[in-house]
Amino acid sequence: MKKFYLFLLFAMISDFAVFSQSGTVKKEIILMTYNIYHGENPYNLGTSNISEIADLINKINPDLVALQEVDSMTNRTKNFNPEGKMDLMMELGRLTGMKSFFAKAIDFSEGGYGEGILSRLPVTFHAYSLPTPNGGEGRSLAVAIVDLGNGKTVNFAATHLCHEFAENRTAQVVAIKNILSELDGSTVLTGDFNFTSEEIGYSVLSEDFYDAALKQGNPQNTYSSKDPKIRIDYFWLGKVSDWEIISVEVLDVNYSDHKPVVMKLEF
Repeated sequence: MKKFYLFLLFAMISDFAVFSQSGTVKKEIILMTYNIYHGENPYNLGTSNISEIADLINKINPDLVALQEVDSMTNRTKNFNPEGKMDLMMELGRLTGMKSFFAKAIDFSEGGYGEGILSRLPVTFHAYSLPTPNGGEGRSLAVAIVDLGNGKTVNFAATHLCHEFAENRTAQVVAIKNILSELDGSTVLTGDFNFTSEEIGYSVLSEDFYDAALKQGNPQNTYSSKDPKIRIDYFWLGKVSDWEIISVEVLDVNYSDHKPVVMKLEF
């Protein structure tokens, strides 16, 4: 019985910390990003996808989750929630047991619309507005400053770039780089960037960040979930950061019109 409890204790520790051959403690975290189509199943309109997304998150058990196209108390959420308006981040936080944060990008349908973050780790949240020089929908950047212990922090930044104008996406990328350059610690940037690797915004980000899936050598298309022809959902890693990519995986589910992406990192 004593050996069994020792095994359980070791398994619990191993979920977050592993040891290298040199004896150095390495921290391992699981990250996820998902554009959730404002909480509605795009292939069965009028039906919520929130319970399926929450179940998926609970199955993957990530430490941090970035969510795009998030509604907060909009009239639109009444279309698929019989109880009335829904705060999607609060509901997903309740269903997953994670801390939730909503970064409103615009007022919409008598509520808000923007980006969200879920966290299992000690965290401080911040929100920033992004420029739209060519007009169109406003966009935001959500940032979670994560405390990993021993004085080590990670900045987990999540966004959804403009879907209408390349000029806006480029300006938003520049603004994000400027914002994140002011933060201490390692940085992960993720979300729906609405560009492929041929666009200038991709090149601008590549100056300071690695495209994690490309660096891992297995980039997979993320949109659409039923017919994935392009890759527009990314994880980006700050080039000055000290970590190892264990895996980057695109999940084959169609609760939304995007596929979720999951990355495992080791510090």
